[in-house]
Amino acid sequence: MTTHHLSTPLTISDVTRLHAGDLVYLNGTVMTARDRACSRILAASEASEIPFDLENAVIYHCGPIVREVDENGSWDVIAAGPTTSSRLNSQTTDILDRFGVHAIIGKGGMSIADAMRDRCAYLAYTGGCAAVAAGHISSVRGVHWIDLGMAEAVWVLEVRDFGPLIVGIDSHGRNLFEEVQRRGERRMLALV
Repeated sequence: MTTHHLSTPLTISDVTRLHAGDLVYLNGTVMTARDRACSRILAASEASEIPFDLENAVIYHCGPIVREVDENGSWDVIAAGPTTSSRLNSQTTDILDRFGVHAIIGKGGMSIADAMRDRCAYLAYTGGCAAVAAGHISSVRGVHWIDLGMAEAVWVLEVRDFGPLIVGIDSHGRNLFEEVQRRGERRMLALV
C-alpha cells in the first residue's frame, strides 16, 4: 500500500500509478454529481454545453449540505459525505466514454472496472464522515444547475488533504469490492 498526495486536475500518469488498496489525499478542485446532474451531463450533445470542465476532472458522488453565507454567492459546506455509487454505474460508464474524467469518489464501489481501465480510478470515501469531509473543503468555487436542488446540483469544491480515500478500483482492472464479495461467497460455500 502506497500513500499518494495528488493535485487536480489529474493526469493519466497520476491515475495509472494508483493501485487498489493505496491511499489518496487530494488537493485542488472536485465536482459533485449525483443522478440528476449525471443525466443532465449526458443530455448535452457537446462538452461546450456543460458549464464546467470535465476533462481530467474528479467527480464526487455527493449531495452536500450547503449554507449560503451572503448574497454575493459565498457558500459554506456543512456536510459532504459520499453517496452510494453503484446506482450511477450506467451513467458513469457513458460519462467516461464521452468526457475525460480521471477519478470518481463515492462509497460502496461500482461494477464498471472494465470501463475504468487505463483512464479512471474509483476512490472510496468512508460513509458517515460527512462533517469530516466538509472540514477538508476550503471553499465553494461555484455551483451549477441549482435548479436540480441542493443535493443534485453540481458543486465545484476546493479541497485540501481530502481523504483518506482508498483506491477501490484501479485503472488496471482490480476491483477490491468484487474481491471482497467473492471471498465472502467462497467462505459461505465452505460453511455449507
